Amino acid sequence: MTWLEIVVLALIQGLTEFLPVSSSAHLILPSQILGWQDQGLAFDVAVHVGTLSAVLLYFRQDLVSLTSGWIRQVTGRGASQESRLAWFVVTATIPACVAGLLGNDFIELHLRSALVIALATISFGLLLAFSDRQTGQRSMPDLNLRDVLVIGCAQALALIPGTSRSGITMTAGLFLGLSREAAARFSFLLSIPLIIAAGLLKGIELAQTGTDAEWRAIFAGILISAISAYLCIHIFLKFLEKIGFMPFVIYRLILGGVLLIWVFLN
Repeated sequence: MTWLEIVVLALIQGLTEFLPVSSSAHLILPSQILGWQDQGLAFDVAVHVGTLSAVLLYFRQDLVSLTSGWIRQVTGRGASQESRLAWFVVTATIPACVAGLLGNDFIELHLRSALVIALATISFGLLLAFSDRQTGQRSMPDLNLRDVLVIGCAQALALIPGTSRSGITMTAGLFLGLSREAAARFSFLLSIPLIIAAGLLKGIELAQTGTDAEWRAIFAGILISAISAYLCIHIFLKFLEKIGFMPFVIYRLILGGVLLIWVFLN
């Protein structure tokens, strides 16, 4: 990989992992449009480590609170709001894990194309626009089991490239009456177990196949994706209530339109 490829791909992962624009779609596009070679499994693991580090660091206080609450409950010292939310994060993760195990091969063979990305980018962007008009005032403590299962099932749709895991979970949260900030924060918490799972699976595969990875690319990928992801989360949450989701909707529609034109011209 060239330094340009390393920097661009790490920035794409860091900036799009938590925004409602689909990181998987953006990581597929350079090879589809620019003809870049696949970045390789080792680099995929590296940028996942980077984005995971960013979200763990940013939500460290929340995670300590949720973990301690969960431990208190399982050790018989009583349930709490924190333990309840911790169980909800686990519960909402299950549908995506099941869907990934059952449908991963089909998705890899049939859905990782520029046309699918374009259609998903546009359609789920429009759905996000509609949901942004439904925004309510519910906070994360107001979530119930039905809400969590709906968000979890919506998250499973993110296996389709172009959907955006963060985008579809925020969309579901908005439809359920969550505030923009609550929908975003719960979406970010949900990202943690999935990023860990994806990183572990890729790491196991990497260990089985072996690697002749370029360590400069690995370390640069971790660092760039971590810094860009942390800044992205901070800025996104700071300005979300002011700007809403429409800038991301417009971006998705433009990107999807450009992709459709590219597909039909090629």
